[in-house]
Amino acid sequence: MTRELRVVVEADGGARGNPGPAGFGAVVRETATDEILLERSGALGIATNNVAEYSGLIAGLRAAAELGATHVAVRMDSKLVVEQMSGRWQIKNPGLRPLAAEAAGLVSRFAEVSFEWIPRERNRAADALANRAMDEAAGKPVPDVGSVREVGSVSDREGEGTVATASWAPPSLEDATRLILVRHGETPLTAQGKYSGRGDVPLTDEGEAQAMAAGARVAGIARDVTAVVCSPLARCVRTAELIAAELGGVTVNALPELIECDFGQWEGLTFAEVQQRWPGELAAWLKSTSVAPPGGESFQAVAKRVRGAVATLLQTYPSATVVVVSHVSPIKLILRDALAAGDAFLHRLFLDPAGVSVVDTWPDGGIAVRSVNETAHLR
Repeated sequence: MTRELRVVVEADGGARGNPGPAGFGAVVRETATDEILLERSGALGIATNNVAEYSGLIAGLRAAAELGATHVAVRMDSKLVVEQMSGRWQIKNPGLRPLAAEAAGLVSRFAEVSFEWIPRERNRAADALANRAMDEAAGKPVPDVGSVREVGSVSDREGEGTVATASWAPPSLEDATRLILVRHGETPLTAQGKYSGRGDVPLTDEGEAQAMAAGARVAGIARDVTAVVCSPLARCVRTAELIAAELGGVTVNALPELIECDFGQWEGLTFAEVQQRWPGELAAWLKSTSVAPPGGESFQAVAKRVRGAVATLLQTYPSATVVVVSHVSPIKLILRDALAAGDAFLHRLFLDPAGVSVVDTWPDGGIAVRSVNETAHLR
């Protein structure tokens, strides 16, 4: 009679940047004893978080096959990989399809394979292996995996130890509150270039895919996200939910102050249509943030409530990382204030659906804008 060997495969992968230098790790444990039977890790060069996560899964399945396992329970903190391998989510990214196919081929070798999402804190062993592989590839000194502290923190990725020697550099990131600003994914109005304010339109299928990609990017920036907050409109709530899932199920809270500008009678119209019907009003609106669209809200009014929301976040989450999912106008206003820019900034900055921006703020009022409208994760 063939001996049954039941194992647990814990797999993970990550990229320092998305894409960026990437690595993966996998641990195979005997189900009955929890004993580690095999470990696998490796560097991938430049890759995305999702590619690294799939690479960790493949390495873990290969290791289980080498051991002659018959039953495999895969546990990962990547919601995307778990849902796609379980057949519940489509694989829309062409770059992931060959990896998913390879993983599926390995799955067919076993009598039974199950997939389970677990929080990141329960996947530390595989995470440590992935980070060790990235450190080794970068030529960094690496401790034994058993002594690695909780990895994937902001300090691991940002390298502030080097930056801090410059006289103009901000204080340690440990004291900063980091706001990761994410515009919601595509909606039908976004795709048509129409003003979309208080109308509660849903994400398109493409918007859902963009939100998942943004979640992977956010996970690459910071694995220790404390909170995800968003506008109460459906397009932001759904984007926030998909990001939170990628982060391990962080709770999503809606803040009314993060809602989009009320465009009044311009809602659902294109710029050209507004220019044709309200040329004088449009010119005045573009010239001054105190002017509101007919029946709508001025940027000055939006700025007042958004500043209040940011102040609340800084007070509520000191020295923490918070994901803020909102709309074009609130995010532009946050970035304008952070950069001490003029009002012309609002009409010159373009924010893509699911674009990511990062702002750090210190208790003494110091501010550093780390990035604006990152979109590499969407390509």
